[in-house]
Amino acid sequence: MASATGIPDQNPATLERGEDEPLLGRAGDASQQEEKPLAYNLILGTGIIAQAGVLILAGIIWGSVFSHKLMLFSAHPLLNSAGLLLLAQGALILQPTHTPEQKKHGTWAHAIINPTGVLLLLGGLIVIVYNKAAHNGTHFESPHAILGLITYILILIQAIVGFTQYFVPQLYGGEDNAKAIYKYHRWAGYTIFALALVTVAAATQTDFNKKVLHIQLWAVIAAAVITLAGILPRIKKRKLGL
Repeated sequence: MASATGIPDQNPATLERGEDEPLLGRAGDASQQEEKPLAYNLILGTGIIAQAGVLILAGIIWGSVFSHKLMLFSAHPLLNSAGLLLLAQGALILQPTHTPEQKKHGTWAHAIINPTGVLLLLGGLIVIVYNKAAHNGTHFESPHAILGLITYILILIQAIVGFTQYFVPQLYGGEDNAKAIYKYHRWAGYTIFALALVTVAAATQTDFNKKVLHIQLWAVIAAAVITLAGILPRIKKRKLGL
């Protein structure tokens, strides 16, 4: 309906839905429903596609590792893939929240799941550093190792910033200042997750994988694409400050 000025009236509900609309798909595709439990967010909308992708990726890695004789190094891909799996869950469970109560519960779940994933990833880092030292190997020489180090550092910074933003906003000058940079935390989170997938893909080009594990690059890329195809469409533009 047009107003007296000739400008169509704007329904606040429509505006709000437009602001919440995911980058791809409709707002309802990725918005938590009041009657559904928080855990349902893990498969809501395209979440089920993301779950398929990240589980396939973990399955590829775990299947290859357990089909060979286990050694200290085996813990590196196992811990890293498990950590990446949890990081995906941390994003999926928080993405669809939109009411204050949902955001509170989602943030707490996110704050439990993600640090657990980070600890697993740090365990993977400790294993590879110790293993290299035990065998007098060269550290951070391959593209995978360099990308891995960058990813580890960024994930650790991201975890610290995310935790302090929500639980210790005083570090940023108050709650309003902390909330003002939430969008950057989200942008960084998606970017770092994509970088982690690239790091996994780069691992297929290492000598150890080519000689022992034989994980195929195309399989990792396919699983990564499926994972992102499930996560990215659920991103709400408003939460990114767009």
